[in-house]
Amino acid sequence: MAPNIPSQPLSDDISSLKKQLKTNAKPDSGYQLKIVWRNVALFAYLHLAALYGLYLFFTSAKWKTDLFAILLYVMSGFGITAGAHRLWAHRSYKAKWPLRLLLCIFNCIAFQNDIYEWSRDHRVHHKYSETDADPHNATRGFFFSHMGWLLCKKHPEVKAKGKNVDCSDIWADPIVRFQRRYYIPLMVLFCFLIPTFIPHWLWGETKWNAFFVCAILRYCYTLHMTWLVNSAAHMWGRRPYDKHINPSENIGVSFGAIGEGFHNYHHTFPWDYSTSELGWKLNLTTMLIDGFAKIGWAYDLKTVSPEVIHQRKQRTGDIHERGPYGYY
Repeated sequence: MAPNIPSQPLSDDISSLKKQLKTNAKPDSGYQLKIVWRNVALFAYLHLAALYGLYLFFTSAKWKTDLFAILLYVMSGFGITAGAHRLWAHRSYKAKWPLRLLLCIFNCIAFQNDIYEWSRDHRVHHKYSETDADPHNATRGFFFSHMGWLLCKKHPEVKAKGKNVDCSDIWADPIVRFQRRYYIPLMVLFCFLIPTFIPHWLWGETKWNAFFVCAILRYCYTLHMTWLVNSAAHMWGRRPYDKHINPSENIGVSFGAIGEGFHNYHHTFPWDYSTSELGWKLNLTTMLIDGFAKIGWAYDLKTVSPEVIHQRKQRTGDIHERGPYGYY
């Protein structure tokens, strides 16, 4: 069974659900966040360097370099969306080893922690969403859920509850174990060195331009697109599937995060490989998985039937809202 699939039918007792959400969602007012100043300094440098990279993107870098940076953003994004998220964290589909290896490489380009750690934290996020055990609890505000959670020590509840989340299926993958063991050299190679030297070797770009545009700017931009799923998509947008939870359908996030912004649907049906009922619309990740399914590298794609989706909308969704493709 895929993670987060309920083994019993969901309760129709909405009042009980709302009461539980109100109880769990309140942050611990007595807990003081402990800032990790090393992380603050590193992220401050990263953003200053990324701004310089943005300047070089428009004024100095060759068009091939700019295009390569965009390609790396999409590739690294797939390493998170199709890889760590939909494949390893949610088991929403299965993949043969060539695809798993490719997604592992893309994940190294992304540099958002190794697959095992990312997937473990994401399972904790789903199981304890919007509570103190949620690593990026959105009830603490936009900045905390966006990037502030990376600038301070984890809440004790995150560590405590994280120990109760089973990740043995993730660890069983030898590709995941290999990446975790050699993560630092793999990350340095794929996130920084290769993006710097390929433009220099293939079309004569300066290493200076290549580093700040293809490595630093691209890395920082990809981080923010991922972070918007944790922040903006938990605050702003429609809730046609479950109006009693924070995750929302945020079209802007879907565009920037290559398909991850249909968040109300995703938190309602976390086992659906597409994270949406809209197919390929604003969902490059679903398009990628479908493409690999055509050649047999991806298989056992889990979906939700239209009947189940309709019933859930009627029961818990805000069905009177109009979305970008008509009424939900």
